Amino acid sequence: MLDRILAALPQRDRFRRALGVGPGRRLIVVSSTWAPRSLFGPGEPGADDLLPWLLSRLAADLPTDEYRTTAVLHPNIWYGHGPGQVRAWLDNARRAGLEAIPPLDGWRQALIAADCVLGDHSSVTYYAASIGVPVLLGAFPEEDLDPDSPVAALGRTAPRLSRRGSLRTQIDRAITSHDPGRYKELAEQTSSAPGESAALLRRLFYGLMDLPEPEGHPALLDPLPLPPYTPARVTTPIRVLVRQISTDPPELALVRHAVIGDEPDPSPDPAAQVDTVHSVVDEETRESGRLSVADIVVRHAATADPRLGPPAVWAAEALERHPYCGLAAYVDGPDRCVLRTRAGDLVRLSAATQPDGRPDLCDPAVYASALYAWLANGQPLGEAVPAITVRTGAAAHHVTVEPLPQSGSHASSSASAVRIRSAPTRPPFSS
Repeated sequence: MLDRILAALPQRDRFRRALGVGPGRRLIVVSSTWAPRSLFGPGEPGADDLLPWLLSRLAADLPTDEYRTTAVLHPNIWYGHGPGQVRAWLDNARRAGLEAIPPLDGWRQALIAADCVLGDHSSVTYYAASIGVPVLLGAFPEEDLDPDSPVAALGRTAPRLSRRGSLRTQIDRAITSHDPGRYKELAEQTSSAPGESAALLRRLFYGLMDLPEPEGHPALLDPLPLPPYTPARVTTPIRVLVRQISTDPPELALVRHAVIGDEPDPSPDPAAQVDTVHSVVDEETRESGRLSVADIVVRHAATADPRLGPPAVWAAEALERHPYCGLAAYVDGPDRCVLRTRAGDLVRLSAATQPDGRPDLCDPAVYASALYAWLANGQPLGEAVPAITVRTGAAAHHVTVEPLPQSGSHASSSASAVRIRSAPTRPPFSS
C-alpha cells in the first residue's frame, strides 16, 4: 500500500491534472473511515452531525475555480449503506463539483495530488500525513484509540477543524502554516522497510508454502495507474462576482460560488471589490426553474454532438428558449467554448496554453462570464478582441476572443435582438 504511494509521488502533477486541477487551484480531499465517531459517522447521540455542515460549507466557502474537492470514503461506508444511499447523501455536494472517488481505486492518486486532507482517524488521513500532505482533522475520537498508537499521535499533532470559523480560512491556514517536517516521526512509523514490501511479502509467502522464490524474477508492485480525466462538473446554479481590473488591456477577476438547494446565494466579501454580479446555470441542472432567470446558460458537449447540433445552432436556440438570458455558451473542449450574445454576436473563446504547452484547465464557462460582464458594462465586443485576461484567484488565464461569421436563419433573427443591458427585467435569481 504505502510503497505504491511512495513510488508514485513523482506523478503528482499528472494526478492533479487528471482531476482538473491546474496552477493556482487547490485540491481538498475529504476522508472518512467507517466508525460511529468518524467524519462520516453519526457521532455521539444527541450531538449535531458534522457532515451536513461540512458538505454545505465546501460549496459556500470555497470558490469553485480556486478549489477542487473530492471525497475518499472507507469501502465499508459504500458497501454497508449501499452506493445509492452514499450518493444520495453526497448529492448536493456532487452537483456543486465534489468528486466521489470510487471505494477501491483512485484514492491513492487523490491523496498524492492533494493540497490538504480534511479527515479523521482513518488510515488514509495517516498516509496523507506520512507523505507530507497538510492535514486538518474534522473528527478524531481519542477515546477510541490506543494512546500509544501512531494514529493517536497524529491526533495530538494535527490541527482541528472548528465550526465556529470559516472553512476556507481554516483550510488555507492548514496549508500555508504547514511544516514539511511536522509529521516526520509519524512517517518513520508508517513502515520499517519503505520500498521493500514486495520482496519481504514474497519471501514470507513462499516461506509459508515451503517453496523457493523464483530466481531471476524480482518482486515488483504494479504502479498506480493514471486516472481518467475527470474535471469538476458543477450543475447547480453558480453566482459570479466580477471585478474589472483594466479596460486597456481588458482584464477581469472572477469569483464563482455554487448555490446549493435552499442555501442562500453567497454574498460578496465586504472587503472585496465587486463591480457586477451575475448568474450561470448549466442546461442540465436539476433546478430547471433557475434557467428562466439565468444571465448565462451553459452546455457542455462535444462540438459534433448530433443531438445538439453545431454550437452556434444550440446557442441560438438556447437564447430563444430563455428570453431573460443574455448569453448562451457551448463548452466544447477543456479550454474553449462558443458563445452567442443577445445582440447576435457569435464568438469563440480559447485559452492560451500553459508555459509547458499543456491546455489551461480552468472551466471555459469562466471565460464566457468574463465576456458577459465586459459587455454588460457597456463596453463593445470589438475592444475585447483579440484577447482578454481572466483571473481566478492567483491564476491568470489569457483568452483569445475570436468573432465568428454568422450563418443560417439564426443570424438574421438574432441581429435585431436587444443588447444585454436592455434585456427584459427578470425576477431575482434567488427566487
